[in-house]
Amino acid sequence: MAVTTLPSGPFGWLSITWRLLDYWITVYRRTWRGSVFTSFLTPLLYVVAMGVLLGGFIKTPAADLDGASSYLLFVAPGLLAAQTMQLVFGETTYPVLGLIKWHKVYASMVATPLTVSKVVIAQLGFIAFRIMSASVVFILVMTPFGVFSSVGGALGAFFVQLLLGMAFATPIFAYSAALQSEEGFTVIFRLLMIPMFLFSGAFFPLRNLSPVLEQIARITPLWQGVDLTRMLALGTWDTPSALVHLAYLVVLSVAGGWLAIRSLARRLAK
Repeated sequence: MAVTTLPSGPFGWLSITWRLLDYWITVYRRTWRGSVFTSFLTPLLYVVAMGVLLGGFIKTPAADLDGASSYLLFVAPGLLAAQTMQLVFGETTYPVLGLIKWHKVYASMVATPLTVSKVVIAQLGFIAFRIMSASVVFILVMTPFGVFSSVGGALGAFFVQLLLGMAFATPIFAYSAALQSEEGFTVIFRLLMIPMFLFSGAFFPLRNLSPVLEQIARITPLWQGVDLTRMLALGTWDTPSALVHLAYLVVLSVAGGWLAIRSLARRLAK
């Protein structure tokens, strides 16, 4: 009986995409209709409701809105980054635990020549695809409202969403893989996602918070992504600050990736 092995060499890792492509295509064929609303209509509702309608009542100098000449220009980039975070939470919590606990898909995958690291990277690739598709739509919705000062700014904001998404996806994947029960998701949704969504600079400048809360907000991943996205959208690029944000998100993505592989390997070994 022949034994199937994965290709080796510097480009052997590319085989993971093709080995798991059928699975992720099948999954998305069954679920894409549910993502149409969140991917297409939600961005428009967010921008119109928060930026245009609510923003019409907010008359604040640009100096008080981090350089934005209107509340629409201030809030729209923050909404883009916040949507990336929310999408990643949805893709790396219940789906990850479900593939371990209820569907046993990961166990089936690693029973083949695929390794845990390849399985994790493949799923992160699918999550990156979800981030890209949602971000493109959101950016296209924002463009007619004059949110981006340049095409380069729009492209930069797109790539920032990928990095921000991975900075969230990898550590949350690690957390989800270690859980024994879905009750643990209550903690990260209530104590992490919702507070970050509300208080990480997406809706108002951080200086409106108390000094202690402001410093806490500044060390959250979402604030790094919000500030980067806003700088690119408004054309207010500040290299030292941007490099700090980029380094933060890269380190979190890499460290989280290592934790995700280790966490899933331990769980499947039990």
